[in-house]
Amino acid sequence: MSRQRELGRHVEDLGERVRRYADDAGDTAQGWIARGRQAATRLNGRGYGRRLSRAAEDFGDEASYQYRRLKRHVNRHPVATAAIVAGTVGAFLLLRRVFRDSDED
Repeated sequence: MSRQRELGRHVEDLGERVRRYADDAGDTAQGWIARGRQAATRLNGRGYGRRLSRAAEDFGDEASYQYRRLKRHVNRHPVATAAIVAGTVGAFLLLRRVFRDSDED
């Protein structure tokens, strides 16, 4: 009888743990749902779309400026540009070889 009682207590403890884990998982899921709703509410605000479009426009302007600046640099210093590109490609190939060799070991 003692063995049956011990086994019953063990099963009850196990059931209690499963209920606790399920409750915690449910609470976590509810928290995620609430955070998702809050984020959706923030994203649907009036000013957000405007801020996002301005940020995209600023990003495009900056990319255009950097492109023009790089183009001027290449036109003024073609040898230096070729050396930079060659060094970058060489460094990439060297790193690729080093990491490939370490993967094979």
